[in-house]
Amino acid sequence: MEASLDQDLVYGLAASPAFVRDGVIFAARTSGLYRSDDRGSQWRGLYSSLKMESPLTTLVVAVSPAFESDRTVFAGVQGGVLCSTDGGETWRASLLPKPPPLVTSLAVSPDFSDDGTVLAGTMEDGVFRSSDRGGRWAAWNFGLLDMNILSLAISPGFARDETLFAGTVSGIFRSTNGGRAWREVSFPSEAAPVSCLVLSPAFANDGLAFAGTEAQGLFRSTDRGVTWELVTHEGPTGEAKSLMMVQDQAVGLGLLVLRSDDLVLSRDGGGSWSRCDADLPAEEGMTCLAAPMGADVGSPLLIGLEEGGVARVEARWRPVE
Repeated sequence: MEASLDQDLVYGLAASPAFVRDGVIFAARTSGLYRSDDRGSQWRGLYSSLKMESPLTTLVVAVSPAFESDRTVFAGVQGGVLCSTDGGETWRASLLPKPPPLVTSLAVSPDFSDDGTVLAGTMEDGVFRSSDRGGRWAAWNFGLLDMNILSLAISPGFARDETLFAGTVSGIFRSTNGGRAWREVSFPSEAAPVSCLVLSPAFANDGLAFAGTEAQGLFRSTDRGVTWELVTHEGPTGEAKSLMMVQDQAVGLGLLVLRSDDLVLSRDGGGSWSRCDADLPAEEGMTCLAAPMGADVGSPLLIGLEEGGVARVEARWRPVE
């Protein structure tokens, strides 16, 4: 296990889709945005070109699906979205309408190279959408009854089904027309807030989606997000910090769930679970997860920490009895 960076909270991690080749991963932190080019061993700050007089807290980072060729990175900050097309060396700022909203989540279209679509969720001001690669933004909030957005998820088949999800303080909203209109779905209000969302890579066929909550753990939908049920069967309870879907030769389609004190994996959509058998930095407060090479045994798992730093462990699993 390796850890570096100074002592400030890591809010989010985003790895290059070509991580196997380039080893690039970004960390959004209280003190700004950082990049590693060696799979998380060493890090450097990326905001020097902005010539800021004080740290620019960054709550979320997202990369283009074609990052290896277009080098596009988005960072969510107070008041707007920063965009870089050179891997984070220089930035342009797109300010959102005043009063400056806090950007809490980002979702980049899987067809970003063609449609240039990216969405930003904010605290108190709902969802903003850009269709020109982050240049101009407009509020897309019709039908969105809760403007406090904590998480966003975009369908892998967005170009065809235009499906989006927003996790909020009160529940989950779904759009099937690219965000032009939203509708609240059937989700137990006592389980909210919804802190994280993830969709199956085969969402168009299996309709599988998961929601992580602060109060009751993990929820699952098998009907494209229309209805949701609590995942039991010894599944993760309590607060879900981070969710990831991975596709591996050995694991198959796997769901990773990070909590404050452990990390678990399901290979069957939440029916059964294995717990990470590595030395996790639970005492340092785990906040977010990246699994850029999947969850096969020996693959690197990177975990953001409350006390600052990114820990790197090797994937090992033992069944939850």
